[in-house]
Amino acid sequence: MRLTSKGRYAVRAILDLSFNSNGKPVRLQEISDRQSISLHYLEQLFRRLRKGSVVKSVRGPGGGYVLARSMDEISVKEVLLSVGENINPAKDLVGTGDIKSDTVEFVLTKTYFENMGIIMQEYLTTTSVGDLLRKARGQAELPKSASQLLNKNATPSTGGASLDVAKERPVS
Repeated sequence: MRLTSKGRYAVRAILDLSFNSNGKPVRLQEISDRQSISLHYLEQLFRRLRKGSVVKSVRGPGGGYVLARSMDEISVKEVLLSVGENINPAKDLVGTGDIKSDTVEFVLTKTYFENMGIIMQEYLTTTSVGDLLRKARGQAELPKSASQLLNKNATPSTGGASLDVAKERPVS
């Protein structure tokens, strides 16, 4: 998975919208100023987010954007998919004429990256915008489903320790 600026900016903008909305529409210019993201770029992202049913636009004086649903009903995966991010690390793993795809090593690595993709998809699906906001506010460590997923996938090579990488990263 290669997360581009499109995906990072979309998640940042949605978090900004959630933080600053208080039930009222937020103008893109305000998000642009706070996040140092080009207004033109935000307009493109929000057009896609609206088509993906992540946000709704409100027209007229005091207009702007609001979340289309509760922040707990919008997953990070939805945000990324709405803006066209490829969130499958195994997407490009196909045998071509140039690559010998019938070797044990090819099959093992393909299976490994497909499994990693499943874990990543599950994590992105079970982490909502609300989960990220609560984490930023110190109200919750991680969503329970994500914690269970990370602990369930701890391997003996890590000494049985859980993969707590997400817990240690600050929200940006």
